[in-house]
Amino acid sequence: MGGMFDLDPVMLVIRLSALILAFTIHELSHGLMAYMLGDRTAKDDGRLTLNPIRHIDLMGLLFIMFAGFGWAKPVMVDPRNFRYPKQDMALTAVAGPMSNFIMAFISMMIFFPLVQSGMSLGLFGVFLQTFISFNLVLGIFNLLPIPPLDGSKLFGVVLPDNTYFNFISMGSRYGMIVLLILIVTNSLFPIISTIHSFAFNMLVSIAAAVFG
Repeated sequence: MGGMFDLDPVMLVIRLSALILAFTIHELSHGLMAYMLGDRTAKDDGRLTLNPIRHIDLMGLLFIMFAGFGWAKPVMVDPRNFRYPKQDMALTAVAGPMSNFIMAFISMMIFFPLVQSGMSLGLFGVFLQTFISFNLVLGIFNLLPIPPLDGSKLFGVVLPDNTYFNFISMGSRYGMIVLLILIVTNSLFPIISTIHSFAFNMLVSIAAAVFG
């Protein structure tokens, strides 16, 4: 996947804006869920906000622009504040990807009827399409059961406690290396692309059924 600097300036601004908004909603959702489940860490860190500056990691953003992949600043969570640490960590983790799927759904419900009406959407239409795709990719990618991605916490719910903590511990040491290897070798692209196409077409079908 190439970086963003091969785009014209308008598309660069559109894609960066869509990506930053998707990242911001994703991280905010983690923090809100943790807060609702009894952990104030994100709130005390000032992460319960839509201000993207609080959520964007500069190095992660630079990687996106130059390499085509990157990351946001992870929301810190203290599982000791949860009543059910393993289950509540899973709920906190899945809140991020679910927020992206919800944003993709809402955006499609706006985009589809406007297109069907024959209205010329211009750059707004380009932004909506980009925002839908970025949210789907971000949600799908983060649900992969590879630490430190959100899917690893969700996957961990079905594991016995000892296995779960060993899995998370091993993942914290080697998960990022495995993930980077998969990204650099482009091994994840076919999987994510296939799921993205299916999810995007499903959203179109739902919108068509609602507004058709």
